[in-house]
Amino acid sequence: MSKRCSVCGKKSMIAVTRKKLRGKYNPTGKKRKYPNLQWVRLNDGQRVKACAKCIKAMNKTK
Repeated sequence: MSKRCSVCGKKSMIAVTRKKLRGKYNPTGKKRKYPNLQWVRLNDGQRVKACAKCIKAMNKTK
């Protein structure tokens, strides 16, 4: 299963970290960040992976 929210389509992103080292910026590499996906059951009984932001929004409309 892919690491993508089935409700909004949010997926992983690459974050670039930069550290200041002796007056210059040191590009220390790239790190992949993943969304907070959790299993949730929709109203029609289907089980899907959704991000925490979508789960909070779905609970507000109920």
